[in-house]
Amino acid sequence: MESNGPICIVDDEQSIRETLEAVLKDEGYQVISCSNAESFQQQLKELTPSLVLLDIWLPGRDGMSVLEELRDTHPELPVLMMSGHTGIESAVSAIKLGARDFLEKPLHLEVILNKIASILSRKRLQVLEELPSDTRLEEAKIINRVIPEESVFLEASDIPQKTLKKNVVLNGMGLISGRNTGLILSPLPENSGIIYRTLDGTSIPGNITSLENYEHAVATHTFTANSTVLATQNRRVRTIEHLMSALSMEGISNVLIKVDEEVPNIDGSAVDFCRLIQEAGVKEQKENVKFAVVHKHIQVGIGELDKKHLYVEPYEGFEIRMRVNYPEPILEQECVFNPEKESFSESIAPARSFNTFGNIDTAQKKGTVGSGYLNSHIIIHDGKVINTELRFDDEFVRHKILDLIGDLYLLGYPLRCRVVANMTSHGYNQALVQKLHVALQRQYQKNESSVTLNES
Repeated sequence: MESNGPICIVDDEQSIRETLEAVLKDEGYQVISCSNAESFQQQLKELTPSLVLLDIWLPGRDGMSVLEELRDTHPELPVLMMSGHTGIESAVSAIKLGARDFLEKPLHLEVILNKIASILSRKRLQVLEELPSDTRLEEAKIINRVIPEESVFLEASDIPQKTLKKNVVLNGMGLISGRNTGLILSPLPENSGIIYRTLDGTSIPGNITSLENYEHAVATHTFTANSTVLATQNRRVRTIEHLMSALSMEGISNVLIKVDEEVPNIDGSAVDFCRLIQEAGVKEQKENVKFAVVHKHIQVGIGELDKKHLYVEPYEGFEIRMRVNYPEPILEQECVFNPEKESFSESIAPARSFNTFGNIDTAQKKGTVGSGYLNSHIIIHDGKVINTELRFDDEFVRHKILDLIGDLYLLGYPLRCRVVANMTSHGYNQALVQKLHVALQRQYQKNESSVTLNES
């Protein structure tokens, strides 16, 4: 063990103190206990514990204020906070103040023993410097800047375009702003596409060319890693990716999205957007869908297991193969999604955004994200998920597929191809869509030139 001091239990419930004392002593630990903050402070004058189990709700002075003082007087002393009447905000606040972990009552003794053994037998893990949902711009490394000729074609289908049957409304909190926001989805005629409209009436097409700072992004290959943002005429709409993913998989070709700068993020998944579309009802239209069909391999990034990369290749249908490999608790995860074989709304849409507590805390201090992160992310700290139960064992890789589907729909057409991705974030997704867009534009221009020559 790193310290010879006793473990100190600070809790006003006698039964909890006695139970923890007995269990810990059976495990060979020295233990002392205190029923309030004042007696604990008196004990600190006489000895320094190896670890403190500290209840938030104490008579008189509460545990959070005790924790805050400990960060000044005993910054290396590990503290496990305990509470049975709190939520994510309190847990996050405790960890911000330096607590090693947060334990919810009723306490699970095996969990506590594992945490204590881990803390007292090894050094604390460093906060991860990067996760796929980080908050920076990134350069999408493009090894081969030449896009193969005749690599992507627009092809007609017998599948009708779709819009909504009626208007529907969704309210929630903005991920970036941290304030209440909302949107209205409305039907649009054939061949209208996905259109965002801000409160002042500015329309922004849901297309890759509407990406914020698009020309600069193309010139420098530097795209935003954190979320997908569209902009025009000094107006923008942020965090559109989860909604775009739901629209793509529900087959919505034409829809008007009225929104105040930021799409509400709800719980960090696409479940509410799928539900909203189903509530509105889907209407088939007279015109048919055109598909962007991939005929040749197009890649962004370095094709190595420890490098971010993704590519498209010919495939009869649509399929995504995603791999991630990050520190605990994620580790290596792989997932294949094919909408013809499984339900998007059941297997991909529920997967939530994720990030480290350190990344979120840093971004909040810089003012680049708001409090919406706390309730809309799986939060990782010290190699563990600290704020929720996972919906899938591999929820992390499933969410990366969710993001990728939404970004791909910025092409303006559904794809027919296989997409293979390794640890990608929005920046790489957007860079690939930009290359697909260029390939389509070149093919369109070539076809137009051919028509002109034939006419002359």
